[in-house]
Amino acid sequence: MYARPPGVPPSCRDRLREVDRWEWRVADGGDPATSLAQLAQRWGLGSWWSPSVPHDETPGSVCGMAILVGAAAGAYMVSGATGSPSPAAAVPDVAAVVYAHGEGVMAPMPIPMAFSAHGWTSSWSEPEHAAAVDAVRSHIADGTVYQVNMVGHQRSRWSGSAQAAADAVAAVEGAHWAGSIAGTDWAVASGSPECFLTVEDGHIATYPIKGTAPATARGRQQLAVSVKERAEHVMIVDLQRNDISRVARPGTVSVPQLFAIRSWAHLWQAESTVRAQLEFGFGLADVLRAMCPPGSVTGTPKATALETIADLEPVGRGPSMGALGFLTGQRLALGLTIRTIALEPDWVHLWAGGGITWRSDPDAEVREAHAKALGVRNTLGG
Repeated sequence: MYARPPGVPPSCRDRLREVDRWEWRVADGGDPATSLAQLAQRWGLGSWWSPSVPHDETPGSVCGMAILVGAAAGAYMVSGATGSPSPAAAVPDVAAVVYAHGEGVMAPMPIPMAFSAHGWTSSWSEPEHAAAVDAVRSHIADGTVYQVNMVGHQRSRWSGSAQAAADAVAAVEGAHWAGSIAGTDWAVASGSPECFLTVEDGHIATYPIKGTAPATARGRQQLAVSVKERAEHVMIVDLQRNDISRVARPGTVSVPQLFAIRSWAHLWQAESTVRAQLEFGFGLADVLRAMCPPGSVTGTPKATALETIADLEPVGRGPSMGALGFLTGQRLALGLTIRTIALEPDWVHLWAGGGITWRSDPDAEVREAHAKALGVRNTLGG
């Protein structure tokens, strides 16, 4: 499968040639954030504090490095609970692929045959999902957490073309951070609407999406006035402000956009922007440790939310609820791996969920997660 990670300069998308690769799993131990930074440094990438120079696109020059950081890897980077093992065991928890520019544009790929999924099964039943929502509400009542994201997993046998699946997921309406990455016996494809993180020109920003409603006029109005959705959203914005402040120049953290309503595949969702000036000297490893795992798919306080997730979710999140993107010489751009599938030789996996607050209704949360998963499943044709 031809990988197209989000964040690649548009003029380079069809000229990438793999020149190096590194994969890591939680069982490997060590320090994955530092290892990623060292790999980037060896190839001259992520030099945010060097004088700005134009992106070199001459043949043979290094374009950048695709980065996948799964949910468990993000938790590991901050010594948090990593949860149950991933059901997509073939997919690494971290993958990095370095690309150089080829001599010319790649020849057009043949039109792939169709992708088919053959019967989806869930890792928990609807009553079990609803019970997990109630358990989170009990933790909130006890004062141990304020908000927790609960995620369910589904899988199906599949046949056909992994490329067709990746193309279909990337084509979902509103998938502004769509992309894919692949290995020998695995692939990850995302139709994400959410940008997790950007670093460029001395600035760092994150763009949390939290709050969902059907993409109707009534749904938009309900989202705009929902006390529950706004409270959940503001809690995550505050969490992201706290995360970004760890690598920000003091006094520069701001929220230039709050609760802006956007559309994605027949859903309305609310998005904010949290922005700051990056403190001088901080590099890739510092930024990953400050921001991972993404706040909008964990909860607040983050460490306690990770413990709650590990206790309640029956299987791991794999490459979902993490980050996928691209690092060049001067820019990092990572999309959040929601609306994301993982492919193994026999199975296709997807994850979907939502944020739980005290006002959450268990049945409504189950329906919301189902609607998000169905948007991906319908795209895949199964």
